[in-house]
Amino acid sequence: QVQLVESGGGLVQAGGSLRLSCVASGSIFSINHMGWYRQTPGKQRELVATITSGGNGNYADSVKGRFAISRDNAKNTVYLQMNSLKPEDTAVYYCNAEIQNGVDLNTMDYWGKGTLVTVSS
Repeated sequence: QVQLVESGGGLVQAGGSLRLSCVASGSIFSINHMGWYRQTPGKQRELVATITSGGNGNYADSVKGRFAISRDNAKNTVYLQMNSLKPEDTAVYYCNAEIQNGVDLNTMDYWGKGTLVTVSS
């Protein structure tokens, strides 16, 4: 089975930085787009950033210029470097990836369980 596992969340002061990582494991044939989403209580999950297999990134307006998404295809890993963090960035951050599994070659969207980022003022 394919799994996504996030790490790197935690508590940071406003203006600080964190780097999130997400590793995909299991029977993987190929990974298409990967990305990060976030959610706060009572709100819908929202896109933070996505990256294509070729490395092209796309960002929510709220994080442009502060966050950077990257990936290491050899390690099946996607990263999110978060700088100049603000209290409103506080959320559970979820990793997402479109993966073609190596068992039956079906392509599906997979989600991690999330990692909490808390930014104090």
